Amino acid sequence: MDFGLKDKIAVVTGASKGIGLAVTQHLAAEGVRVVAGARGSTPELDALVAGGGGGAGAVAGGSVTFVPVDLATAAGPGSLVERAIALHGGVDILVNNVGGGELRFDGFLAIPDSEWLRVFDFNVMTAVRACRVAIPSMLERGGGAIVNISSINSMLPQSFVLDYSAAKAALKNLGKGLSEEYGPQGIRVNTVSPGATATPLWLTPETGAAAVFGATVGKTAEEVVELVSAGFALGRFSEADEIAAVVTLLCSPRGGAVTGADYVVDAGTLKQA
Repeated sequence: MDFGLKDKIAVVTGASKGIGLAVTQHLAAEGVRVVAGARGSTPELDALVAGGGGGAGAVAGGSVTFVPVDLATAAGPGSLVERAIALHGGVDILVNNVGGGELRFDGFLAIPDSEWLRVFDFNVMTAVRACRVAIPSMLERGGGAIVNISSINSMLPQSFVLDYSAAKAALKNLGKGLSEEYGPQGIRVNTVSPGATATPLWLTPETGAAAVFGATVGKTAEEVVELVSAGFALGRFSEADEIAAVVTLLCSPRGGAVTGADYVVDAGTLKQA
């Protein structure tokens, strides 16, 4: 299927690994010129940058430019979008993927203001700051598409990720508000809410969520993954490629009537009607 994205300009935050990397791969394969932002690159992202220039392994006419940036700083997200505008003359697509939080096992009373503010800043304000620069460019170009990556924790708050859950709920609300304001001007804003996904966030040895949680409850990371996924309708974690496929559709004219929506991609975790 032709998604109608060839030669569009996209910015993807947190693009070096996991869902952000998969989104970058999918968009580049559709002929999009992607500006990929992260603190550091990875071999997988480096391969996309090299392949997107038309050499061996080129990605279907697209291209990928890596921009090193600390998206946790106040200036970082906006500077990334500004770089894309300087390189390509504008922005058509923004995927606000960067985010994260800490597993907390000491309860609500142990979370200080500084941590609440840090987590909200990283998960919500990064998107606010990127949108603030991208939206004027999209308006000049007659429209665009923004996809915010939230989490099923926005609907399934859990005590060990309480601040992260609240921040992701705020991010989803932000998307709905922007969709109402800018829909008449041709900018669609949607949210994708993944469940547990087979990415480094979960699976990195020793520091991934499965390993950290396992160390707390006396289980191996593999046992945690098996235990957690047993409750999903599909009995497994989602894959980053599966999240990226939904994001690509929402960025595309093929999803042109969809805005203000939240697509849950969670292997049947929530089982919502």
